[in-house]
Amino acid sequence: MLIPNRRLIGLALGLAVAGIGAAVWPDAIPAWLAAMALAALLCLVDAVLALRLAAPLARRAVPGSLPLGVTHEVALRFANEGRSPLRLTVFDHVPAATESEGQPQTITLPSQGWTEIRYRMRPVQRGDLAFDRVEVRLHSPLRLWLSSHRTGEAQTVRIYPNFSVLTRFAILATDNRLSQIGMLQRRRRGEGLDFHQLRDYREGDVQRQIDWKASARMSRLISREYQDERDQQVVLMLDCGRRMAARDDALSHFDHVVNAALLLAYVSLRQGDAVGLMTMSGESRWLAPRKARSTINVILNQVYDLHPTLAATDYHKAAVDLMKRTRKRSLVVMLSNLRDEDDEMLAPALRLLQTRHLVLFASLRESILARALTSRVDTFERALTHAATADYLRSRELTFRRLERGGAVCVDVEPDQLPMALVNRYTDIKRGGRL
Repeated sequence: MLIPNRRLIGLALGLAVAGIGAAVWPDAIPAWLAAMALAALLCLVDAVLALRLAAPLARRAVPGSLPLGVTHEVALRFANEGRSPLRLTVFDHVPAATESEGQPQTITLPSQGWTEIRYRMRPVQRGDLAFDRVEVRLHSPLRLWLSSHRTGEAQTVRIYPNFSVLTRFAILATDNRLSQIGMLQRRRRGEGLDFHQLRDYREGDVQRQIDWKASARMSRLISREYQDERDQQVVLMLDCGRRMAARDDALSHFDHVVNAALLLAYVSLRQGDAVGLMTMSGESRWLAPRKARSTINVILNQVYDLHPTLAATDYHKAAVDLMKRTRKRSLVVMLSNLRDEDDEMLAPALRLLQTRHLVLFASLRESILARALTSRVDTFERALTHAATADYLRSRELTFRRLERGGAVCVDVEPDQLPMALVNRYTDIKRGGRL
């Protein structure tokens, strides 16, 4: 397909102005007609030459999977197999759910040579993102026309949740510096811990840790070392209802829930527990609890293209489904967004789950609520907003207290605080021997 270039448009405008002048001065009409004929001939010849130009070969270099919200550089390499240099304008058709910069670009390809360009893109939605073929517009020899072509191959890239948090957790766990990301190191309590090994007594060991028989044999104090109980089950229940599409920042509440669930799954697998996954109030997905090293990758592939739907959250149906699917006592982590009207439906569902499992209910609290409480109250309207927010938060706190009195473990935090809040509460449960 041929597209007029700027030079051709400028030529046409010039001839139009000359035509107006020829209409005013009739003696200039023959010269104007000759110029028109010459311009038409040049346009025709240039168009024929443009149609004979062969599109260069193109190859896109982009990983098959990318993390959500992270800017990545994409490389495009063009190869000219012809004997003449090519001048072309390049535009890569990136998926709609991305932000890009550095396009279009105009380059010159040497004969029998190649050139590489780069641009930056940032995916803003998880799932399968499809790149179309690269569009190139070849400049004709006289720069009057652009010949449009599609070259290269279409490509699909998987956009996963941002797993950089998992990488940082693994590095800090290796260096025993988990407090830097907010993981609290609490003293062990309770007796529900597994024996790990005997070791020399260290300052700070409690008396009940001392193994007196081993100490008598070794003629020095020997302590028992315990580890958190292993081979337990953690089931993550993700709410895919319409409320999870709410946003406080660049990520939706559901994206924050997915990130938190992945971190908790990673920590649980490191502790030797089996991790499973179940969705509710949307597309139904189920992953039976497993503890293989590949489980985190399986979970990633289960949730990378999962999005909130328009369905209403049905806690009771989700509880019934989970009770049918797993019989072994587990830590059930339900990730949702609680509202006042959910109290009547949620409490019976949690009681049903608690007949067999320990339930951790985690709810996201909108960040705007805290901003409404701390903002300056200088008008009547703002005073009403402040009072209504305080009343809503007080009612919400009472709801969670009722759930906790019923035996559930509750977390109610803002989205960015959810990952560490979940990990810390899971650690408390393990070290307290409650599971």
